[in-house]
Amino acid sequence: MIKKYKNKKRVLVAMSGGVDSSVAAALLTKSGKYEAAGAYMKNWSDEDFLDFCTSEKDQFDARCVAAKLGIPFYTFNFEKEYYDTVVKYMIEEYRAGRTPNPDMLCNREIKFGIFLKKALLLGFDYVATGHYVKISKIKNQKSKLFEAKDKNKDQSYFLSQLAQDQLKYSLFPIGDFVKPEVRKLAKKFNLPTADKKDSQGICFIGPMRLLEFLKTKIKSKKGLVKTLQGKLVGQHEGAEFFTIGQRKGIGSSGGGTPYFVVAKDTKKNILYVSEGDQEDLYKKELVAENVNWISSSPPKKSFNALARIRYRQSLQKCEVIKMARKNLWTRSELAEWKVVFDESQRAVTSGQFIVFYLKSGEMLGGGAIK
Repeated sequence: MIKKYKNKKRVLVAMSGGVDSSVAAALLTKSGKYEAAGAYMKNWSDEDFLDFCTSEKDQFDARCVAAKLGIPFYTFNFEKEYYDTVVKYMIEEYRAGRTPNPDMLCNREIKFGIFLKKALLLGFDYVATGHYVKISKIKNQKSKLFEAKDKNKDQSYFLSQLAQDQLKYSLFPIGDFVKPEVRKLAKKFNLPTADKKDSQGICFIGPMRLLEFLKTKIKSKKGLVKTLQGKLVGQHEGAEFFTIGQRKGIGSSGGGTPYFVVAKDTKKNILYVSEGDQEDLYKKELVAENVNWISSSPPKKSFNALARIRYRQSLQKCEVIKMARKNLWTRSELAEWKVVFDESQRAVTSGQFIVFYLKSGEMLGGGAIK
């Protein structure tokens, strides 16, 4: 029996057409505590990639779940905003020789940006998503984010750029469940997406290789592949298309010797590699810039923390050291953070994000690797 609540809060659930957001909508609806509605965000429909784009099928699946739950359903077209804030950022970062993480910007600018604003304008009190993350809200205090119960699926890493004025309107219903439990709930609620496979590939295109997409936006140009000692070992089709630590697709002529990307010079279009997984691929320090702190208050001094430099990496012990410098134009303080790890880290990559945690599982925030 559904428990009845007076003055129910209204929540708009971002439904992607996948099982996670479907169960999130079901849990909120069946709790009796909320007046829920579903919404699908249409972010991409490039005619060149219709064979890869799954948006029509995903939207249909989301609508079917909403109908099954008996809740209203909206569709929002954010294609222009998505291209301007996420896709352009990704392309320009690759052109500059860095390796971006578009999911970070998608969450900050789209899902918890214009989508949240749209929900509030429509009179909703909250938005909800199918992210695997826990949120703690104490009255009159700041929201905190924690790793999900399912450590293998935890997505707190991708939410490290959110601010307090976004989190106070956010709900994450599946953070206390592991994936098999979510699948069981989907079957229990008889949802159409119960057996749907998890999405793969680029976040806005679908099951398409990133290299194929980038080659439509960045012109290929042949360049040299060299070792750090200057030995010529092959050619490539554009240094922008490669990331630190990459092994496949280098195009080297080293026979059975595995080569790994350790550096790249996009101006000269040279790819530098190491012969094997050598020490050239490891670093013990990095600098993080544009760090977002979930609490909205940057630490006043250095501190010890746990961190990861890529999604699903195990947490690494480190010291985080504040490095303040002055903006020459505005004279304001710009804070960068030097991170010193207890153990050397493989493939530290400029443009990717480092995210900080406490032992309790609380996610503190994160920034781009310089």
